Amino acid sequence: MVSVDSAPETKGKPGGGLRRDVGLIGLMWASVGSIIGSGWLYGAEKAVVVAGPAAIISWIIGAVAIVLLALVHAELGGMFPVAGGTARYPHYAFGGLAGMSFGWFSWLQAATVAPIEVEAMIGYAGHWSWAKGFQHADGTLTASGLTVAVFLMAVFVAVNFFGVRVLAFTNSAATWWKIGVPLVAIFVIAVGNFHPGNFTSEGFAPFGAKGVLSAISSSGIIFALLGFEQAIQLAGESRDPKRDLPRATLGSVAIGAVIYVLLQLVFIVALPHSAFAHGWAKLNFEGISGPWAGLATLVGLGWLSWVLYLDAVISPGGTGLIYTTATSRVSFGLAKNGYAPKVFARTDRRGVPWFGLIMSFATGVVCFLPFPSWQELVGFITSASVLMYAGAPLAYGVFAERLPHLERPYRLPAGKAIAPLSFAVANLIIYWAGWDTLWRLGVAIVLGYLLLGVYAWYAVAAGLPDAPRLDWKAAQWLPVYLLGLGLISWQGGFGGQGHLGLWWDMLVVIAFSLVIYYWAKATASRPEDIERSIDEVVVTEAPAH
Repeated sequence: MVSVDSAPETKGKPGGGLRRDVGLIGLMWASVGSIIGSGWLYGAEKAVVVAGPAAIISWIIGAVAIVLLALVHAELGGMFPVAGGTARYPHYAFGGLAGMSFGWFSWLQAATVAPIEVEAMIGYAGHWSWAKGFQHADGTLTASGLTVAVFLMAVFVAVNFFGVRVLAFTNSAATWWKIGVPLVAIFVIAVGNFHPGNFTSEGFAPFGAKGVLSAISSSGIIFALLGFEQAIQLAGESRDPKRDLPRATLGSVAIGAVIYVLLQLVFIVALPHSAFAHGWAKLNFEGISGPWAGLATLVGLGWLSWVLYLDAVISPGGTGLIYTTATSRVSFGLAKNGYAPKVFARTDRRGVPWFGLIMSFATGVVCFLPFPSWQELVGFITSASVLMYAGAPLAYGVFAERLPHLERPYRLPAGKAIAPLSFAVANLIIYWAGWDTLWRLGVAIVLGYLLLGVYAWYAVAAGLPDAPRLDWKAAQWLPVYLLGLGLISWQGGFGGQGHLGLWWDMLVVIAFSLVIYYWAKATASRPEDIERSIDEVVVTEAPAH
């Protein structure tokens, strides 16, 4: 019988493994610290421009979608407390090809969030005269801005090199601040500036259902709520993963969802009518480039605006810090599964996967070059993130059917219904991001196949013992899934050809999702192959005695 109770911890020597130093609060705050980042600084303003006051509905839909995905991850995290978990569940369920694919989606998402947070820090800093020269008018970095961005990425990496215990302490301290400031802003601004008429004066849903749905992916809602998986990525460093992972995952989503819905509500009701008198699409007021700080100044709370400008450094900084950690842990998981060179799985005396951190820094520096602005990246990262998350419901369905005996510290109620539903919801979020985003994501996916595929070919040709087994039969559904989702987006009404009308297009996505879900479950790896993959993790990540 398979068990992962003994999975990873090795202390005291370089390359020995990860250290189990993180408790419940450290895990939960890793996730909350990722959820409360630059999304709260920009999300409410971007969403109301796209959806009007109906952005409240967008946030609620987004929160429900993330809760469904988090519930699935909570059970899987307790079952498999391994580093970089989101990149590894599909590997267990569908073998090497699917594992490599979802591992790349996971790494792509994690590696690009830290640079986005740095962009947000620099964007808000433009309020001060000394920082105005850091960005061009289109949001790209100037030479001085690039220098600052590289320095900030280096700080993220340097803190990570002190080990997970220092990281957890640093992130916990930052997260208390990151939770406190939005709550203070919500209360202080709402007390003297509550205009419920703002919900209807220019129309509650001026852009209809399409605006409400588009806002979920394109204006930062899902991006803001992402991050609950950070507890899962740190599972290999948790002191009591089977107890703490489900609590940290679900608790972080609850905290983040409540804060973001309240932020959107207060942002709408606190605005003077003059700011949106020409329609929500033309929302404008002095200081709107830093929406919350500008709003605080607008309503006469100058002291709060200074706090918010300071928070614009701390909140994105904390999120960038933890995503730098996540990137190295995902690459650690990829190397453990044989998809990337073993150097990514080497750790120093503090249990830090040092090469993964160096590559995280290098990737961040490269990402600064083509990135035009915070919002233009949100749809891309949202799609990559949700594509990564979509692997969990698929894997859940396989484990529920083929490994019913495996211990489950947290058992998802009605899991056999919630899993296909959460997979369909994930695909809807990807679809709502729009064709203009998805074709770019497709290019990034092809690049990943080239990079990881070349290593897999080398590992097999060289006869390396850890060469990945690319199980084509178990992953036969995967190319149909990726190409089919792209085809639907191309023909749909969210930036595509418009041949699929609103609502009909979503019915097509849901039907397509269910076909893929049950096809994937039917062709998944055999129970003995799944158990062998899990046993390999126990052996390769077991503690030294």
